[in-house]
Amino acid sequence: MNDKSTHTQVIEMSYAQAVNTALHRSLTEMPETILYGEDVGKAGGIFGVTKNLKSVFGERVFDTPISETAMLGTAVGAAMTGLRPIVEIMWIDFTLVAMDQIVNQAANVRYVSAGRLHAPLTIRTQQGYLPGSCAQHSQNLEALYAHIPGLRVGLAATAQDAYSMLLSAVRCNDPTLIIENRGLYHGEKQPVTVGGVIEPVGGAVIMRPGTDLTILSWSAMLHQAMAAAEQLSEKGIDAEVINARWLNPFDWGALFASVRKTGRLIIVHEAVLTGGFGAEVAARTSSELFGQLVAPVERIGTLDSRIPSAPHLQKALIPDAAQIVSKASALMLKSN
Repeated sequence: MNDKSTHTQVIEMSYAQAVNTALHRSLTEMPETILYGEDVGKAGGIFGVTKNLKSVFGERVFDTPISETAMLGTAVGAAMTGLRPIVEIMWIDFTLVAMDQIVNQAANVRYVSAGRLHAPLTIRTQQGYLPGSCAQHSQNLEALYAHIPGLRVGLAATAQDAYSMLLSAVRCNDPTLIIENRGLYHGEKQPVTVGGVIEPVGGAVIMRPGTDLTILSWSAMLHQAMAAAEQLSEKGIDAEVINARWLNPFDWGALFASVRKTGRLIIVHEAVLTGGFGAEVAARTSSELFGQLVAPVERIGTLDSRIPSAPHLQKALIPDAAQIVSKASALMLKSN
């Protein structure tokens, strides 16, 4: 794919608008790109993210029956024959219906064809909790997919991420899962740089530099980490906050450089603690930087429970800035 747009501009937009803008650019610049899923066409998506795209791009944007297996099965075949499908799965919980298509088929195309074929398909989905969401609509499943070789996995935390990472995914010649967060879709508008060269998949971002400890997070929890860092600064603790963005490929270089500087690491994610991707990060960091850490690596995640729909029960389970501040303060006290 050639990068046809070299002019850049900064536009204030919401996270949802940033996704829409990235889809519009993909469909404009890449005639091999198609977009489909349940209600993405005429309705513009259940969260309004694909609004007006069908009116502009016609039959290249279309609605499908309620069949995740059919959507992703056809996407694998279409991608192998020259198209770049972008498939929306309403909730990440529903991708479980199509695990065979994602894990056994899409992720294996390049390997089983000895590199002769590839499957440049993008799966757009969303996860996370909102008040009233229930156990079948609020799971955070990124660790399941980051476990699969051959599948790229990214989680957008900001409007800029939502724009840039989706374009990177569509450009990538590997199957890529972009996990958005519905709680972020219609928040405050943020400045987003649009146009310009499309970045390759991968790369973390230092959101706040610091010297005392590193806080690594992604998706909606990044905002809790940033709020915690501001509160910690009032206590005289200088926290560096990293937006991991991509779990596969993961930016180990950026993380290790930060932890070598601070000597301390806290990993925060919305997924349940046991088996979360934070465990992989903790294990590798402890192994790679053994002897350079001044305190054990700490993890913060949602308590191991199904997610209730009642807001006050959700609040009791899911991490927040206060929990991060408490953990960081205790970690500093133990290691000084």
